[in-house]
Amino acid sequence: MNRRAFLAGAAACAALNSSAAPSHPAERHPRAITMWEFSWIERRWPGAGYEDWDQALDALVERGYDAVRIDPFPHLLATDPDRSWTLLPEWNTQLWGSPDVNRITLMPALTDFLTRCRARGIRVGLSTWYRQDQDNTRMQIAGPGVQAAQWIRTLDIIRTAGLLDTILYTDLCNEWPGIDWAPFVTPRMSYGDWRRPESLAWMHSAIALVREQYPAIPLFYSFSGGFSPSDAPKLTDLDLLDPHIWMTQQNDGEFYRLVGYNYERFDPRGYTNLSLKADDTYRARPAYWLNLLTQAIDSTAASARQLQIPLITTECWAIVDYKDWPLLKWDWVKDLCALGVKRAAGSGQWLAVATSNFCGPQFVGMWRDKEWHQRQTQIIKSAQISPGLRHGRFYKNL
Repeated sequence: MNRRAFLAGAAACAALNSSAAPSHPAERHPRAITMWEFSWIERRWPGAGYEDWDQALDALVERGYDAVRIDPFPHLLATDPDRSWTLLPEWNTQLWGSPDVNRITLMPALTDFLTRCRARGIRVGLSTWYRQDQDNTRMQIAGPGVQAAQWIRTLDIIRTAGLLDTILYTDLCNEWPGIDWAPFVTPRMSYGDWRRPESLAWMHSAIALVREQYPAIPLFYSFSGGFSPSDAPKLTDLDLLDPHIWMTQQNDGEFYRLVGYNYERFDPRGYTNLSLKADDTYRARPAYWLNLLTQAIDSTAASARQLQIPLITTECWAIVDYKDWPLLKWDWVKDLCALGVKRAAGSGQWLAVATSNFCGPQFVGMWRDKEWHQRQTQIIKSAQISPGLRHGRFYKNL
């Protein structure tokens, strides 16, 4: 064979093999991640932000993000992937998901979305908020075996479609075992109760069952609230932690108490109070509020460093609930979020970092500032990962 032809053929084969294999950089960097939860499929009416996935994903890449966290609705997908599911609203005050009754069909929507993510080099973290449908299907989750089976079925569907390489991790339940997202758990538990023996037993059993079928997928449950080095024996099953950290929840929710916000879901009163008081409350003591956030991030990083467990944060930094509203300003929110990004990325403990709760096209005031996003994502993706975390399922899967 002609040597030039041989080399050309070898190069072509190498390129083909390279394009077929998952792309894992030799020097792994933290992922810049955003939370599109259930909005990716619920908010598809005209003007809702996700009606054109190509447009939304192209805009995400333009802003520098390379990972997204979504809800594949495992309880509904495992029950009937082709059914038209009627969903009830979780709220009408917020811009996540739908403010009123809605219908979704999960297949082939899920694999279609994953295919579009893979084409752009976007890795996908799976989580679930166990959205309530008209039949309240989530209440059929009678134990960890049922939950695990639903997740295994979800991953089976993704694997059959040839898309398992898009999955960055699987979070078996958002903010476990909070009553809003895990109402099926017995005995009834609330946010921060993940340390209870019943909770730990459930998590251990479900993770073991899923891991038996998918040993390479990083698995965990996300929690609301912090953790400490003394929690080490309780965290041995988890490949990573996703602490949700906001300034407004520090010091027992001091900021929200001062402005009079109480997580109202179907009552505008909370947002009226935010509109009238939030900006002034922050401007009166900006250094104080910035310091509260810094302390929370540093404390989380110190605990993670002692535990030698990798962190991601997908909900974070300034305020939990916000939106485009007549008297709500984005500048102070972006200032706090920029501080959070820099502090978390600089610690070396985070392997994926979000910039806020509001990095999606429905939050126009935050989304349209492309340069702000590009500055934050550059910080995230150029950060160093602590040498002690350069191993394990999650690091290998970056």
